[in-house]
Amino acid sequence: MSDDEKLVDLSVERAKRVHDLNDKRLNEVRQAFEQAMPLGKGKKKPKSKPKKR
Repeated sequence: MSDDEKLVDLSVERAKRVHDLNDKRLNEVRQAFEQAMPLGKGKKKPKSKPKKR
């Protein structure tokens, strides 16, 4: 039966599409958040030598 090869499981395809849409929305929110509150590169604290007594 060659018709089985052409069949598409719509629930699987819908799940993939919903997942892709959620990823797209997550990326948009992440980019907007980074523009509003940019992450600093992170200043490294210099290692201070212990004070001599």
